[in-house]
Amino acid sequence: MLGRLLRQAPAALRFAESAIPALSRCSLRSYSSSTESQVPNSTFVEHLEDKAATTISIDRSGLYNPPEHSHEPTADSELVKHLKGIIKFRGGPISVAEYMEEVLTNPKAGYYINQDVFGAEGDFITSPEVSQMFGEMIGVWAMCLWEQMGQPSRVNLVELGPGRGTLMADLLRGASKFKKFTDSLHIHMVECSPTLQKLQLHNLKCAQEDNDGQNIEKRTISTLAGTPVSWHATLEQVPSGLPTIIIAHEFFDALPIHQFQRASHGWSEKMIDVAEDSSFRFVLSPQPTPATLYLMKRCKWAVPEEVEKLDQIEVCPKAMELTQTIAQRISLDGGGALIIDYGLNGVVSDSLQAIQKHKFVNLLDSPGTADLSAYVDFASIRHSVEEASDDVSVHGPITQSQLLGSLGINFRVEALLQNCTDEQAESLRTGYWRLVGEGEAPFWEGPDEEAPIGMGTRYLAMAIVNKKQGVPVPFQ
Repeated sequence: MLGRLLRQAPAALRFAESAIPALSRCSLRSYSSSTESQVPNSTFVEHLEDKAATTISIDRSGLYNPPEHSHEPTADSELVKHLKGIIKFRGGPISVAEYMEEVLTNPKAGYYINQDVFGAEGDFITSPEVSQMFGEMIGVWAMCLWEQMGQPSRVNLVELGPGRGTLMADLLRGASKFKKFTDSLHIHMVECSPTLQKLQLHNLKCAQEDNDGQNIEKRTISTLAGTPVSWHATLEQVPSGLPTIIIAHEFFDALPIHQFQRASHGWSEKMIDVAEDSSFRFVLSPQPTPATLYLMKRCKWAVPEEVEKLDQIEVCPKAMELTQTIAQRISLDGGGALIIDYGLNGVVSDSLQAIQKHKFVNLLDSPGTADLSAYVDFASIRHSVEEASDDVSVHGPITQSQLLGSLGINFRVEALLQNCTDEQAESLRTGYWRLVGEGEAPFWEGPDEEAPIGMGTRYLAMAIVNKKQGVPVPFQ
């Protein structure tokens, strides 16, 4: 999903650029590139040799003398060179959103494109990697929604940013006994990374369909439940016309955000430039930028007191536009979407962070080697849905702990504990606490630095559904 989403500017942003071109050009001209060299004017000195002839000599002492070209390789990575090239070409800094987009999804060197970044050996662990129970509970939610939809015989089940495919694999294993449900599904994985697509293909146990020599296109089938699977770069590429269930787990947090900082003359967008020592640095735009339109919209949705106390604000145009796309599809085709992510039910301030090997690092250092993510503004998602269609309703957010508890994770862990080894029981208890607990696990007896940390209240869940289907479980 990130592929085209992050490469295409939102419609409103494109409109802004065309509507106020002078403003954008003025903004860029107001910066001077920190790497630009100034060449002083030459000093001309006339010497009168005699009345018959005049000779002119030129003093070149003030001219810029570039250093000899070196063929030694620079320390900059290809992505760093690319980012500096963009800044140099434009003659000014780039937005935080564009930096984030390039760092995460650059087709050649983006963080997500060519590597497996999940799990204990990667940079961070997501809920599906913690325990199989997470995917199983999401499967319960999807099945409940399918029943509320009237058990249609054909359904698109879409996952945005599926990672390794662990969530979908656990969902299908857990639901495999409910054949009427799994037979109705066509799985659509929205993923831009070729590396992750291969992992998903493997983890879903996919194989080519045997057509017995018939001259028809073979489908890719997940042998976990006999369901067809397709891959797409964007949500728009998923075929429409069928009821659709969309799962977006830890997807919105990776969409590029614009940052604004309160200054003496009002709100200024934070930009990224190249400093004199060739490192990246933050600067403030002296003029309004196209993204200011989204800041104005976000502030309009908020109560004045909420904004007045903040010195920084983050807005995510991509999230607003994606949410409207989801709402419009659900309005036309029926179905619903479940969004789970860490975030706030209100205006988000300074939340952008970089994580490498499970530790926070400077987000401007070594771009492309660490994950960048920001808190999700769930209130903005709600307003975007309400603007998009009158035929859909939005519910939540509730905490991940409330979601999973209501879907039956407590009963599931008890059932699994009945038939497992001591080592498996310890893993189950640890995984359960990470999914629904808060803070350090009280039962932990190992090293303090390895204590399981609960994500149950840090992560929020929100549902978007067609109004014809009523209120989804467990948001009643």
